[in-house]
Amino acid sequence: MAAALNGTPGVSPRRALIFLGPPGAGKGTQAKRIARTLGLLHLSTGDMLRDHVGRETPLGLLARPIMDDGGLVPDEIVLGMVAERLGRPDCANGFILDGFPRTLPQARELDEVLRKGSWGKPLVVNFVVDEEDLIRRLTGRRTCSIGGEIYNIYDRLPKVAGRCDVDGGELIQRADDRPDVIRERLDAYNVKTKPLEDYYSSQGVLMELSGVLNMDAVTLTLLEMVETGASPA
Repeated sequence: MAAALNGTPGVSPRRALIFLGPPGAGKGTQAKRIARTLGLLHLSTGDMLRDHVGRETPLGLLARPIMDDGGLVPDEIVLGMVAERLGRPDCANGFILDGFPRTLPQARELDEVLRKGSWGKPLVVNFVVDEEDLIRRLTGRRTCSIGGEIYNIYDRLPKVAGRCDVDGGELIQRADDRPDVIRERLDAYNVKTKPLEDYYSSQGVLMELSGVLNMDAVTLTLLEMVETGASPA
């Protein structure tokens, strides 16, 4: 497992992985790490939307005016993009969906997409973090303006203040990482997304992971969960 953290490929299951958890739980950071280690694709619906819009695909042409107006792209368009993306050869070894699905209707439709693609049931990992810890993480979060690397003023400082260790990019605070906005985001998560925990639990595919461990410990535990298909003891 130690070798896996240094980038040595581990077990690469042809499996659909879904990372659930509230904003600030660390699922995005861990999705990148696990994807890199196991040779999986880390998929973001935001990236898919921008790709289709940029290539002016039929789905992209439908999504563009909605996005330009600041609206939410309908589920049928997003799920069409997800289905198209999962059909590409680079998903053959498996993939991680980070932050999607967000609602029960999306989860049910995604199940159908996975069934048609012969992926079977997904493995769903729910990152569990106390709300006050989430608020502390998010208010302290700083993101590289170039490569997107994430730091924290409380427990993950860069070597040079205000600059990314990787590419020297300026570290910025997202507009939605203010305490009042954070609480609104957490409330929205609890209403729309938290019910997914019960949905996936009823299917026997949900595993829970404490997100309060240090970053490497979370990665090691995740690797064991993916390889064994079981929650940590």
